[in-house]
Amino acid sequence: MSEPVKMLVEAGRVVAVKRLVEAGRMVAVQEDQDGRRSARITLQDGQLYLHPLLRQPTPAHAHTLQESEVVGVLEPSCTLAFLDLGWAGSTRGRVTIRLTPDTPLARQFVLLCTGQRGHTYRNTKLLEMWCKGQQWERVIGGDYESNDGKGGASLLPDLQGQYRESVRAGVVWSRYGPGDPRCALFVITTKDRKDGHQWPYVFGDVVSGLDVVRAAVNHSDITEVTVVDCGVVLPL
Repeated sequence: MSEPVKMLVEAGRVVAVKRLVEAGRMVAVQEDQDGRRSARITLQDGQLYLHPLLRQPTPAHAHTLQESEVVGVLEPSCTLAFLDLGWAGSTRGRVTIRLTPDTPLARQFVLLCTGQRGHTYRNTKLLEMWCKGQQWERVIGGDYESNDGKGGASLLPDLQGQYRESVRAGVVWSRYGPGDPRCALFVITTKDRKDGHQWPYVFGDVVSGLDVVRAAVNHSDITEVTVVDCGVVLPL
């Protein structure tokens, strides 16, 4: 097959995928001992988004893909996750995070955004806001177990790895170290740090939507801010 024909075939595949997604007829599924869970795949601003696995009816005449195959196409170096934040009864915006390649905390974050292990950040709330208006300003979330800061256990047996440090606004890091019982709790900074110290255990960076996090900081009660949805970005 000539290269131009290959390109046309590939382009046709992308168009077909977009049509299925736009019609709400493409979902990822996972089977387990308790039955089937499915995840929506949506298209927004030219990007494909995989939402978390939930026990929900599969749309009629849907084109189904295995969740493991869908997530398997993600390269560690380009994995993007997203958190949709909402408060006061509406979704306020999407926070997109580029995850650091080959770090266990980043892989755990993907698991909790996709629900592959049965747990997800969806419907969890932000727990705390620290140092409002100061260079250490940051928000904490991620308690998928009890939603009050007392939970957030690891989904992976070993989270030790080579983690970077950073002073930048928008870095995403572990509230507690890789060996802590609550290491699924995450922190997002909203200001650059200028005191000579750095945030540890960084596994990602906000690439869009930091303004949404900053707006959440200014909400009257940070615990009213909820991760109304989450997931990962799929390559086209």
